[in-house]
Amino acid sequence: MDRSSRRSRRVAPFVAVAAMAALALAGCSSGSGGKKAEDGGDGGSAAGKATTPRMTVALVTHQAPGDTFWDIVRKGAEAAAAKDNIKLVYSADPNAGTQANLVQNAIDQKVDGIAVTLAKPDAMRSVLAKAEQAGIPVVGLNSGLNDWKKLNLLEFFGQDESVAGEAFGKKLNEVGAKKAVCVIHEQGNIGLTQRCDGVKKTFQGSIENLYVNGADRPSVKSTITAKLKQDSSIDHVVTLGAPVAMTAVQSVGDAGSKAKVATFDLNKELAGSVKKGDIEFAVDQQPYLQGYLAVDGLWLYKNNGNYSGGGEQPVLTGPAFVDKSNVEQIAGFAAKGTR
Repeated sequence: MDRSSRRSRRVAPFVAVAAMAALALAGCSSGSGGKKAEDGGDGGSAAGKATTPRMTVALVTHQAPGDTFWDIVRKGAEAAAAKDNIKLVYSADPNAGTQANLVQNAIDQKVDGIAVTLAKPDAMRSVLAKAEQAGIPVVGLNSGLNDWKKLNLLEFFGQDESVAGEAFGKKLNEVGAKKAVCVIHEQGNIGLTQRCDGVKKTFQGSIENLYVNGADRPSVKSTITAKLKQDSSIDHVVTLGAPVAMTAVQSVGDAGSKAKVATFDLNKELAGSVKKGDIEFAVDQQPYLQGYLAVDGLWLYKNNGNYSGGGEQPVLTGPAFVDKSNVEQIAGFAAKGTR
Protein backbone atom coordinates (compact mmCIF):
# COMPACT_ATOMS: atom_id res chain seq x y z
CA MET A 1 0.00 0.00 0.00
CA ASP A 2 1.60 3.30 -1.06
CA ARG A 3 1.56 6.56 0.85
CA SER A 4 -0.98 8.22 -1.40
CA SER A 5 -3.57 5.50 -0.86
CA ARG A 6 -3.08 5.62 2.90
CA ARG A 7 -3.35 9.39 2.93
CA SER A 8 -6.61 9.14 0.99
CA ARG A 9 -8.23 7.47 3.97
CA ARG A 10 -7.71 10.64 5.99
CA VAL A 11 -10.44 12.57 4.23
CA ALA A 12 -12.99 10.75 6.34
CA PRO A 13 -14.82 12.77 9.00
CA PHE A 14 -13.57 12.85 12.57
CA VAL A 15 -14.49 9.77 14.58
CA ALA A 16 -14.92 10.61 18.25
CA VAL A 17 -13.42 8.48 20.98
CA ALA A 18 -16.91 7.64 22.16
CA ALA A 19 -17.75 6.22 18.75
CA MET A 20 -14.70 4.02 18.81
CA ALA A 21 -15.54 2.85 22.30
CA ALA A 22 -19.04 1.94 21.12
CA LEU A 23 -17.59 -0.10 18.26
CA ALA A 24 -15.22 -1.85 20.63
CA LEU A 25 -18.05 -2.67 23.01
CA ALA A 26 -20.04 -4.11 20.14
CA GLY A 27 -17.37 -6.78 19.91
CA CYS A 28 -16.96 -7.45 23.63
CA SER A 29 -20.37 -7.42 25.30
CA SER A 30 -20.35 -10.29 27.75
CA GLY A 31 -22.88 -13.09 27.86
CA SER A 32 -24.48 -14.35 31.07
CA GLY A 33 -23.22 -17.32 33.03
CA GLY A 34 -21.59 -20.10 31.00
CA LYS A 35 -23.86 -19.71 27.98
CA LYS A 36 -22.17 -20.57 24.69
CA ALA A 37 -21.25 -17.52 22.62
CA GLU A 38 -23.28 -16.92 19.50
CA ASP A 39 -22.24 -15.24 16.26
CA GLY A 40 -22.66 -11.49 16.68
CA GLY A 41 -23.31 -10.86 13.00
CA ASP A 42 -22.03 -7.41 11.98
CA GLY A 43 -18.38 -6.91 12.88
CA GLY A 44 -17.77 -10.65 13.25
CA SER A 45 -18.11 -10.69 17.03
CA ALA A 46 -19.57 -13.09 19.54
CA ALA A 47 -20.63 -12.52 23.14
CA GLY A 48 -17.32 -11.75 24.80
CA LYS A 49 -15.00 -12.73 21.94
CA ALA A 50 -14.61 -12.03 18.24
CA THR A 51 -15.32 -14.85 15.78
CA THR A 52 -13.27 -13.21 13.04
CA PRO A 53 -10.26 -15.03 11.56
CA ARG A 54 -7.20 -15.26 13.78
CA MET A 55 -4.90 -12.22 13.49
CA THR A 56 -1.32 -11.68 14.60
CA VAL A 57 -0.39 -8.26 15.94
CA ALA A 58 3.08 -7.15 17.01
CA LEU A 59 3.39 -4.64 19.85
CA VAL A 60 6.87 -3.11 19.81
CA THR A 61 7.78 -0.60 22.53
CA HIS A 62 10.84 1.15 23.91
CA GLN A 63 10.43 -0.42 27.35
CA ALA A 64 13.57 -0.50 29.46
CA PRO A 65 14.18 -3.45 31.81
CA GLY A 66 12.35 -3.00 35.09
CA ASP A 67 10.02 -0.23 33.87
CA THR A 68 6.67 -1.44 35.20
CA PHE A 69 4.74 1.22 33.27
CA TRP A 70 4.86 -1.07 30.26
CA ASP A 71 3.34 -3.96 32.18
CA ILE A 72 0.14 -1.91 32.28
CA VAL A 73 0.33 -1.11 28.56
CA ARG A 74 0.86 -4.77 27.80
CA LYS A 75 -2.00 -5.85 30.06
CA GLY A 76 -4.40 -3.62 28.12
CA ALA A 77 -3.08 -4.95 24.82
CA GLU A 78 -3.49 -8.54 26.00
CA ALA A 79 -7.08 -7.88 27.07
CA ALA A 80 -7.94 -6.54 23.62
CA ALA A 81 -6.12 -9.43 21.94
CA ALA A 82 -8.06 -11.99 23.99
CA LYS A 83 -11.34 -10.35 23.02
CA ASP A 84 -10.47 -9.96 19.35
CA ASN A 85 -9.04 -13.44 18.64
CA ILE A 86 -5.58 -11.95 18.15
CA LYS A 87 -2.19 -13.53 18.76
CA LEU A 88 -0.19 -10.75 20.40
CA VAL A 89 3.59 -10.75 19.95
CA TYR A 90 5.27 -8.36 22.37
CA SER A 91 8.87 -7.17 22.10
CA ALA A 92 10.74 -4.15 23.42
CA ASP A 93 14.09 -2.42 23.63
CA PRO A 94 15.02 1.10 24.76
CA ASN A 95 17.70 1.28 22.06
CA ALA A 96 16.09 2.87 19.01
CA GLY A 97 18.12 0.83 16.51
CA THR A 98 17.20 -2.41 18.22
CA GLN A 99 13.55 -1.38 18.42
CA ALA A 100 13.62 -0.75 14.66
CA ASN A 101 15.05 -4.25 14.18
CA LEU A 102 12.18 -5.66 16.22
CA VAL A 103 9.73 -3.94 13.89
CA GLN A 104 11.60 -5.45 10.95
CA ASN A 105 11.24 -8.87 12.57
CA ALA A 106 7.48 -8.32 12.73
CA ILE A 107 7.43 -7.38 9.04
CA ASP A 108 9.42 -10.51 8.17
CA GLN A 109 6.91 -12.59 10.12
CA LYS A 110 4.13 -11.05 7.97
CA VAL A 111 2.00 -9.99 10.92
CA ASP A 112 -1.44 -8.52 10.30
CA GLY A 113 -0.73 -5.30 12.16
CA ILE A 114 1.90 -3.46 14.18
CA ALA A 115 1.51 -1.17 17.19
CA VAL A 116 4.65 0.82 17.93
CA THR A 117 5.95 3.58 20.20
CA LEU A 118 7.90 6.47 18.71
CA ALA A 119 10.16 7.70 21.50
CA LYS A 120 12.88 8.29 18.89
CA PRO A 121 10.87 8.70 15.68
CA ASP A 122 13.72 9.39 13.26
CA ALA A 123 15.21 5.98 13.97
CA MET A 124 11.90 4.32 13.05
CA ARG A 125 11.30 6.15 9.77
CA SER A 126 12.92 3.67 7.41
CA VAL A 127 11.48 0.50 8.91
CA LEU A 128 7.96 1.96 9.13
CA ALA A 129 8.16 2.80 5.43
CA LYS A 130 8.95 -0.89 4.84
CA ALA A 131 5.88 -1.90 6.83
CA GLU A 132 3.77 0.36 4.67
CA GLN A 133 5.28 -1.08 1.50
CA ALA A 134 4.42 -4.54 2.81
CA GLY A 135 0.78 -3.48 3.29
CA ILE A 136 0.88 -3.88 7.07
CA PRO A 137 -1.23 -1.32 8.96
CA VAL A 138 0.68 0.42 11.76
CA VAL A 139 -0.69 2.41 14.69
CA GLY A 140 1.26 4.48 17.21
CA LEU A 141 0.84 4.63 20.95
CA ASN A 142 2.28 6.42 23.96
CA SER A 143 5.16 8.29 22.29
CA GLY A 144 5.17 10.16 19.00
CA LEU A 145 2.11 12.38 18.94
CA ASN A 146 3.96 15.00 16.88
CA ASP A 147 5.35 12.46 14.42
CA TRP A 148 2.81 9.71 13.76
CA LYS A 149 1.22 11.48 10.81
CA LYS A 150 4.62 12.37 9.33
CA LEU A 151 5.45 8.67 9.42
CA ASN A 152 2.07 7.86 7.85
CA LEU A 153 0.68 5.75 10.68
CA LEU A 154 -3.00 4.90 10.69
CA GLU A 155 -3.87 6.09 14.21
CA PHE A 156 -2.31 7.28 17.45
CA PHE A 157 -3.35 6.59 21.05
CA GLY A 158 -1.68 8.54 23.82
CA GLN A 159 -1.14 11.79 25.62
CA ASP A 160 0.00 15.18 24.39
CA GLU A 161 3.17 15.37 26.47
CA SER A 162 3.57 19.12 26.04
CA VAL A 163 0.01 19.76 27.23
CA ALA A 164 0.53 17.37 30.13
CA GLY A 165 3.73 19.17 31.09
CA GLU A 166 2.04 22.56 30.99
CA ALA A 167 -0.76 21.25 33.22
CA PHE A 168 1.86 19.87 35.59
CA GLY A 169 3.58 23.26 35.81
CA LYS A 170 0.30 24.94 36.69
CA LYS A 171 -0.30 22.32 39.39
CA LEU A 172 3.12 23.09 40.88
CA ASN A 173 2.08 26.74 41.07
CA GLU A 174 -1.11 25.76 42.87
CA VAL A 175 0.74 23.78 45.55
CA GLY A 176 3.20 26.63 46.13
CA ALA A 177 6.35 25.16 44.62
CA LYS A 178 9.23 27.58 44.14
CA LYS A 179 12.19 25.54 42.94
CA ALA A 180 12.07 22.16 41.21
CA VAL A 181 14.24 19.67 39.40
CA CYS A 182 12.86 17.60 36.50
CA VAL A 183 14.42 14.14 36.39
CA ILE A 184 14.84 12.76 32.84
CA HIS A 185 15.55 9.03 33.05
CA GLU A 186 16.14 8.34 29.34
CA GLN A 187 18.17 10.75 27.25
CA GLY A 188 16.95 11.22 23.69
CA ASN A 189 13.37 10.23 24.51
CA ILE A 190 11.45 13.10 22.92
CA GLY A 191 8.33 12.54 25.02
CA LEU A 192 10.22 12.94 28.29
CA THR A 193 11.88 16.11 27.04
CA GLN A 194 8.49 17.51 26.02
CA ARG A 195 7.16 16.89 29.53
CA CYS A 196 9.94 18.86 31.21
CA ASP A 197 9.72 21.62 28.58
CA GLY A 198 5.98 21.87 29.21
CA VAL A 199 6.48 22.14 32.96
CA LYS A 200 9.05 24.89 32.45
CA LYS A 201 6.66 26.81 30.20
CA THR A 202 3.98 27.30 32.86
CA PHE A 203 5.81 26.91 36.16
CA GLN A 204 6.35 30.30 37.77
CA GLY A 205 9.29 29.14 39.88
CA SER A 206 12.70 27.95 38.73
CA ILE A 207 13.34 24.46 37.35
CA GLU A 208 16.27 22.61 35.84
CA ASN A 209 16.63 19.20 34.22
CA LEU A 210 18.54 16.40 35.92
CA TYR A 211 19.61 13.49 33.70
CA VAL A 212 19.85 10.01 35.20
CA ASN A 213 20.20 6.48 33.84
CA GLY A 214 16.77 4.99 34.40
CA ALA A 215 18.05 1.47 33.76
CA ASP A 216 20.34 1.74 36.81
CA ARG A 217 18.11 2.36 39.82
CA PRO A 218 20.91 2.68 42.41
CA SER A 219 22.52 5.32 40.19
CA VAL A 220 19.19 7.15 39.92
CA LYS A 221 18.91 7.17 43.70
CA SER A 222 22.44 8.42 44.30
CA THR A 223 22.20 11.13 41.61
CA ILE A 224 18.97 12.58 42.98
CA THR A 225 20.27 12.34 46.54
CA ALA A 226 23.45 14.21 45.61
CA LYS A 227 21.46 16.95 43.89
CA LEU A 228 19.21 17.46 46.91
CA LYS A 229 22.19 17.61 49.26
CA GLN A 230 23.90 20.10 46.95
CA ASP A 231 20.85 22.41 46.82
CA SER A 232 18.64 22.43 49.89
CA SER A 233 16.36 25.07 48.32
CA ILE A 234 14.81 22.50 45.95
CA ASP A 235 11.27 21.99 47.20
CA HIS A 236 9.93 19.66 44.49
CA VAL A 237 11.35 16.71 42.58
CA VAL A 238 9.48 16.11 39.33
CA THR A 239 9.84 12.60 37.94
CA LEU A 240 8.61 11.22 34.63
CA GLY A 241 7.73 7.68 35.62
CA ALA A 242 6.35 5.83 38.64
CA PRO A 243 9.43 3.66 39.38
CA VAL A 244 11.69 6.72 39.34
CA ALA A 245 9.23 8.54 41.60
CA MET A 246 9.45 5.76 44.20
CA THR A 247 13.24 5.96 44.04
CA ALA A 248 13.08 9.75 44.42
CA VAL A 249 11.11 9.33 47.65
CA GLN A 250 14.02 7.31 49.02
CA SER A 251 16.47 9.98 47.82
CA VAL A 252 14.55 12.69 49.66
CA GLY A 253 14.85 10.69 52.86
CA ASP A 254 18.53 9.91 52.35
CA ALA A 255 19.32 13.56 51.66
CA GLY A 256 17.41 14.80 54.70
CA SER A 257 15.51 17.05 52.30
CA LYS A 258 12.08 18.58 52.77
CA ALA A 259 11.38 18.39 49.03
CA LYS A 260 8.14 16.82 47.83
CA VAL A 261 7.90 14.38 44.96
CA ALA A 262 5.36 14.71 42.14
CA THR A 263 5.35 12.58 39.03
CA PHE A 264 4.00 11.62 35.68
CA ASP A 265 2.43 8.15 35.41
CA LEU A 266 0.82 5.84 37.92
CA ASN A 267 0.89 2.26 39.15
CA LYS A 268 -0.37 0.30 42.14
CA GLU A 269 2.59 1.13 44.39
CA LEU A 270 2.53 4.79 43.50
CA ALA A 271 -1.20 5.10 44.13
CA GLY A 272 -0.52 3.80 47.64
CA SER A 273 2.21 6.41 48.08
CA VAL A 274 -0.20 9.18 47.05
CA LYS A 275 -2.61 7.91 49.71
CA LYS A 276 0.17 7.98 52.33
CA GLY A 277 1.35 11.40 51.24
CA ASP A 278 4.82 10.30 50.08
CA ILE A 279 3.90 11.42 46.55
CA GLU A 280 2.11 14.75 46.30
CA PHE A 281 0.35 14.07 42.99
CA ALA A 282 0.65 12.13 39.75
CA VAL A 283 -0.43 12.66 36.15
CA ASP A 284 -2.08 9.55 34.73
CA GLN A 285 -2.06 8.96 30.96
CA GLN A 286 -3.93 5.62 31.23
CA PRO A 287 -1.38 3.22 29.72
CA TYR A 288 -3.82 0.30 29.90
CA LEU A 289 -6.12 2.21 27.58
CA GLN A 290 -3.26 2.95 25.19
CA GLY A 291 -2.40 -0.73 24.81
CA TYR A 292 -6.03 -1.78 24.57
CA LEU A 293 -7.04 0.78 21.97
CA ALA A 294 -3.95 0.21 19.83
CA VAL A 295 -4.65 -3.51 19.45
CA ASP A 296 -8.42 -3.09 19.21
CA GLY A 297 -7.93 -0.32 16.65
CA LEU A 298 -6.02 -2.71 14.36
CA TRP A 299 -8.81 -5.29 14.70
CA LEU A 300 -11.46 -2.68 13.89
CA TYR A 301 -9.53 -1.54 10.83
CA LYS A 302 -8.82 -5.04 9.57
CA ASN A 303 -12.39 -6.32 9.97
CA ASN A 304 -14.62 -3.25 9.75
CA GLY A 305 -12.55 -0.60 7.98
CA ASN A 306 -12.84 1.63 11.06
CA TYR A 307 -10.13 4.03 12.15
CA SER A 308 -10.30 6.81 14.69
CA GLY A 309 -9.94 10.52 14.19
CA GLY A 310 -10.38 10.31 10.43
CA GLY A 311 -6.69 9.45 10.29
CA GLU A 312 -5.90 13.04 11.27
CA GLN A 313 -6.69 13.38 14.98
CA PRO A 314 -5.11 11.37 17.80
CA VAL A 315 -7.10 9.63 20.52
CA LEU A 316 -5.96 11.29 23.75
CA THR A 317 -5.87 9.11 26.87
CA GLY A 318 -4.61 11.78 29.31
CA PRO A 319 -3.63 13.79 31.23
CA ALA A 320 -5.58 13.33 34.45
CA PHE A 321 -4.35 14.30 37.91
CA VAL A 322 -4.39 11.89 40.82
CA ASP A 323 -3.91 13.29 44.33
CA LYS A 324 -5.36 12.81 47.80
CA SER A 325 -8.69 14.24 46.67
CA ASN A 326 -9.41 11.38 44.26
CA VAL A 327 -6.86 8.64 44.84
CA GLU A 328 -9.38 6.50 46.75
CA GLN A 329 -11.46 6.28 43.57
CA ILE A 330 -8.43 5.36 41.47
CA ALA A 331 -6.54 3.03 43.84
CA GLY A 332 -8.78 0.02 43.23
CA PHE A 333 -8.24 0.20 39.49
CA ALA A 334 -4.50 0.71 40.00
CA ALA A 335 -4.46 -2.43 42.13
CA LYS A 336 -5.99 -4.35 39.24
CA GLY A 337 -3.38 -2.96 36.87
CA THR A 338 -5.80 -0.99 34.73
CA ARG A 339 -4.78 2.53 35.89
